[in-house]
Amino acid sequence: MKVSFIGLGVMGYPMAGHLLASGLDVTVYNRTTAKAEAWVQQYGGRCAITPAAAAADADVVLMCVGNDDDLRSVTIGGDGVLSTMRSGAVLVDHTTASAAVARELANACAAQNIGFIDAPVSGGEQGAINGQLTIMCGGEAEIFEQIVTVMDVYAKKTQLMGAAGAGQLTKMVNQICIAGLVQGLSEGIHFAEQAGLDVEQVIDVISKGAAQSWQMDNRHKTMIAGEYEHGFAVDWMRKDLSICLNEADNNGASLPVTALVDQFYKDVQNIGGNRWDTSSLLARLKK
Repeated sequence: MKVSFIGLGVMGYPMAGHLLASGLDVTVYNRTTAKAEAWVQQYGGRCAITPAAAAADADVVLMCVGNDDDLRSVTIGGDGVLSTMRSGAVLVDHTTASAAVARELANACAAQNIGFIDAPVSGGEQGAINGQLTIMCGGEAEIFEQIVTVMDVYAKKTQLMGAAGAGQLTKMVNQICIAGLVQGLSEGIHFAEQAGLDVEQVIDVISKGAAQSWQMDNRHKTMIAGEYEHGFAVDWMRKDLSICLNEADNNGASLPVTALVDQFYKDVQNIGGNRWDTSSLLARLKK
């Protein structure tokens, strides 16, 4: 099977590496050509100078870029993948983007007899490196079954959630839940410190009960140490939360905590934490 991967950021770089390691024929494209060349040096495979060139003759094209506009650029732009993808191929989008752009791309693909799956991921950089991502998919069941084994190369869980856009909507639920969890953990650690408790001991106890979460297990030590270089950046989280809040305006959902935490992340940006990871909500409580 010939596959192409578009976008070699902190997630896409190792994801594409897993594809080649699994024995697939992989061509990559990245906006910064030097990064694509570095990927080829590290893993093998080939790199292309445009998304269109990367996608030519591919059975499956996978993408992981920045936002809705980036997606449109690499798909329906002049050098976009849809200009060269063959009839019967499948386009998979791992970008966290809006449900509206997922449906837009699904329609553009359908017009060319190309399958489309919106497939945002959760698990962060370490999940990508370790091949342990969770993938939430939207699209037709027949297309999903056709290419799920490709995604399973870097996933621990891959699930079809519904029609085009359902993957993006599920990722929004994921980000909404994370926002509240991280704020709660930050307040809990802050309270324990102010109360003079041994925070490590507190976490050891409460993590064995109902308060346990992935964030608590994996982020409490670095939060206590004031280290915020271990994951998904605040700038990216604010991008994702803006997508959630915009969708809530459309569907009538009430997201008061999400809106509040989004403003807390704005506070973190204002103290220079744009590239800190999302656990840096604790920093604003200590400033």
